[in-house]
Order: sequence, then structure tokens, then C-alpha cells
Amino acid sequence: MSNASIQDKQDQARRKLITKLLPYVRKNGVHSLRMDEAAKIMGVSRATLYKYFSTKEDLISYVVEVMVQYIQEVTVSSDREKMFADRFQQIFEQSVLLLESITDTFLKELDLSSSGSGEQLRSAMRQWDRQVLEFYEEGIREGVFNPINGNLIVLQDRMLQSLLDVKYLMEHHLTVYEALFEYYQLKKYQLFKPDRLQTVDDTRIIPRIEYMAQKITQNLY
Repeated sequence: MSNASIQDKQDQARRKLITKLLPYVRKNGVHSLRMDEAAKIMGVSRATLYKYFSTKEDLISYVVEVMVQYIQEVTVSSDREKMFADRFQQIFEQSVLLLESITDTFLKELDLSSSGSGEQLRSAMRQWDRQVLEFYEEGIREGVFNPINGNLIVLQDRMLQSLLDVKYLMEHHLTVYEALFEYYQLKKYQLFKPDRLQTVDDTRIIPRIEYMAQKITQNLY
């Protein structure tokens, strides 16, 4: 077996282990995570864990690498044949999943690390924000969207992390699905001009919101 094949198999094994750890990291961060605890979550022995990750910093760096790669693979459709409504719904779903995956708790803990992983992840997120901003600006130029400062809409998306907080949801008697659907409606009416609202078919996004709500609820509670 070639060195490249061996490396590829090792990378696949590392990714599988990290995938098992990600739900814990999203919810609890990494500051208090111990290697023996990580091994338990991954379902492997300490010896196996150290085979793939020599230190906790190595483990954290790979978590960030997986997240950065995920962000870079998520792109805003530039297909002009697709309706703005379809692209808007796609971006809404992608934004929710990204923000649910990368919490403020995790980012703040990375900022305390000496590895520079926090800035690496923030840079990838800024790249995504630029793609979304370009889409909003295109919609304004084409007369589909209201002339709103796209930067403010991008910034508003950060509110999702506060919205999808257990305490907030309980205080306001909201389910995750209700919070996501109401936020979707808010963005739709903000962006689309009144004479373009009929182009947005909500029945297409409802199954996706239901899926996201179920996934997020499992991670929250």
C-alpha cells in the first residue's frame, strides 16, 4: 500500500472520529474536554485516540479543519436560471446549519488557544458572508429585493445563535421549529419586494425547516 493510500485511510478514520465528537463540541466547547472523555464520546480506547491525535491541541486543530472544509464546500448558487426565491431558501438553510454548527462558545474558546484556529475559522465564515452579501446585492440590482444594506442582513443572521438558545426558547414559549419558521418569514418579508413575494413557495422550505428543527433540538437538549 502506498504512503498516499495509508494517509488517506488515516484521514478518513480521523474524520469519522471527529464527526462523533462534533455534537459535544457544539454544545459544550472544548476548554474542559479531556482526552479520556473524548475517547469515550468517540467510542474508542485512549490508545486508539492517541494513535490519531497526539495532543488535545492536535484534536482541536482537526475539529477546526473539518469545520473550515465544511464551510468552504458550502457555496451560494450563482445559477442565474434558478429563481431568487429558490436561492434565498437554499441560503437560509445553509446559514442555519452553519451557525448551529459553529457556536459563540466554541469560537471564544478557540480565541484563547495559541494555535490560531479561531481566526482560521472566522476567516472561513467571513468568506461565506461575502458570498451571501453578493447574492443580496445582486437581488437589489435586479429589482427583486428591497434596497436594504446587505451587511445588516448578514449581521442579523448572527441573531440566530441567540434565538436558538434553550433559555430564550423556554422564556418565549417557542419551539425550535417555530423560531426557525418565524425567522424565515421575517427575512422573506424584509428582502423581497411586495410584488415579488408570490414567487416564494413556502411549501418547498417547510420540510427542510422541520428537518433542521429536529436536528437542532437533538443537539440542544
